Amino acid sequence: MRHTTFRFALDPTPAQERAFARHAGASRFAYNQSLRLMTDALVSRRTDPSVVVPRSGFDLINTFNAWKKTEEAGRIFVVAPDKTVTKLVTGLAWRHEVAAQVFEEAAVDLSRALAAFLQGKAGNGNGRQMGFPQPRRKGRCRESFRLRNKRGNGAAAGIRVGEGHPRSVTLPTIGRVRVHDDTRRLRRLLRPVAQMDTHTRKSVVAPRAKVLFATVSRHGSRWYVSLNVQAPDFHANRRHRPGPPDHIEFVGVDLGLAAFAVAATSRGTEVGRFTAPKPLTRRLDRLRLRSRALSRTKPRSRNRARAIRTLSREHARVARIRRNFLHEASSHLAKTHVRMAIEDLAVANLVRNRHVARAIGDAAWAEFVRQLRYKTGWLGGELVTCDRWFASTTTCMRCGVKNPVGLAERVYRCDPCGLAMDRDRNAAANLAAWAERHHDQAPDRQAGGRVTNAHGGEGNGRQSTDGATGPDEVGTKAQVK
Repeated sequence: MRHTTFRFALDPTPAQERAFARHAGASRFAYNQSLRLMTDALVSRRTDPSVVVPRSGFDLINTFNAWKKTEEAGRIFVVAPDKTVTKLVTGLAWRHEVAAQVFEEAAVDLSRALAAFLQGKAGNGNGRQMGFPQPRRKGRCRESFRLRNKRGNGAAAGIRVGEGHPRSVTLPTIGRVRVHDDTRRLRRLLRPVAQMDTHTRKSVVAPRAKVLFATVSRHGSRWYVSLNVQAPDFHANRRHRPGPPDHIEFVGVDLGLAAFAVAATSRGTEVGRFTAPKPLTRRLDRLRLRSRALSRTKPRSRNRARAIRTLSREHARVARIRRNFLHEASSHLAKTHVRMAIEDLAVANLVRNRHVARAIGDAAWAEFVRQLRYKTGWLGGELVTCDRWFASTTTCMRCGVKNPVGLAERVYRCDPCGLAMDRDRNAAANLAAWAERHHDQAPDRQAGGRVTNAHGGEGNGRQSTDGATGPDEVGTKAQVK
């Protein structure tokens, strides 16, 4: 089984847009309140060691659920005709207006943020060290919320696709929402078909895929829904067939700025070249105009709100263009090549150069490598990450002599052997040759990927806002000081 995501642009009614904003606000409120309850417990523990600090997702959910029914969450005073005052504890009065899963998933998000902080503090993190979770501010964080696909005994699933209209998604509490995109591919996966049950070895009628949860978020002025789906593996005819053991040929993929990606074999034959659209660079003038127009407006005015929406739409368009190109390039490479080698770039160090930092951020190398890695795994291919200190750019692919190459030089020239070749193609050939020699010793970067909530497997790497409740969100032995 594989775990993938279907993303659709929503076409909600004004009432549904207000419901989306209400659920996003409830998610932000639950996150901040869970954070406050946890920090209050940390402060109380300094004087009373018996105080239990909620850290895991389940603990934070139970703590918030207990708090939302208390007097601190809400109360009213009722005055009788005889002027007697009675206090009624109502708890969080508006908690029934939104789905209860929104509160629970916000607490899970906090537990994951705390887990990332603890791992970085202990020195077990794979990336940069994360700080202690901070409150989410309205207007500063992305408006989003997450819903699980709960199914009762004999009842229909809470999240349904194509019910009542082919281009629609049904969400708990909100109801049926129309979408702009075609849902045919997902509906085919969710259609019940006859298949063999792996446990009972009997033929049953069941859908091939299952929707695990839905994340609704606002990008610019448009709402999107991302459906995390547990889908079957690709058909054998679509997957790469393993070659003979004695014939190991890799294709090196060199990443750059002038040419986004160049693919070549170890013999120097170029098999692919991709030029990035550079959406941020091309639309930078428009972004500057929108930012200047925003700075001229008065705070808390209608013109300022309109200018914010215009600027956010421009940023969203840049992100969509970049995302579309990355998926096209990674899908093409994953489908056409069985074994590939990619360089291990220290992007965090490269962006310190202020002359190329914007171009590197616009290229999104890390996102491209992430997509290429999980798509290669889906199709049965192999992706090797070369040694970070391997000088693929300055090494001659023919004789192996290292020659210094300036950033402005686009042709690699080797004086000892007389080689003159495009520098990106030479680097890609060196990466392929390195993978053919050391592919058995190369570290498996995908083995350290984030485990998702999907049953029986691992996820496809970093997912910024998607997730769901799990029993091991935060280690029970971790200590917060």
